[in-house]
Amino acid sequence: MQRTACIDDTYYPPPTMRHLKRTAKLGRTSGHRNAMLANLVCSLIKHKRVTTTLAKAKAARSVAEKMVTLGKRGTIHDRRVAASRLHQEEAVKILFNEIAPTQKERRGGYTRIVRLDQRQGDASQRAILEWVDLPVAVEAPAEDSEKAKTEAAKT
Repeated sequence: MQRTACIDDTYYPPPTMRHLKRTAKLGRTSGHRNAMLANLVCSLIKHKRVTTTLAKAKAARSVAEKMVTLGKRGTIHDRRVAASRLHQEEAVKILFNEIAPTQKERRGGYTRIVRLDQRQGDASQRAILEWVDLPVAVEAPAEDSEKAKTEAAKT
């Protein structure tokens, strides 16, 4: 094979194709990407629903489902593996004590991605990542509580 040379005789290897490389890079280094996905999954565990971009939701889905699989097994080793991946002990407790028992009968597909509109600033596709079987507690609008306070103050 003949070497490719530049004007200054610097060797540049031919570009390689990314066959079977499935990782979504998301424009970040590997450490930054892993930390971001861990934080996103921890937010999903704590709040039961997360709004993010579609690409991040698809990347976080696989991490979240692997964590639920660890939670379903429930051994001390699985708890330590989950803690090393998520870096938040509180999220690991919620995962193993609340989320994994409710998903015990499911054989995968613990999360759902709901597509939303595009973001105003950069036209990025937004999505909601949420658990399939868990009910999401809907917060009461702040306006209702303010109206109730003003009515109570009037009487």
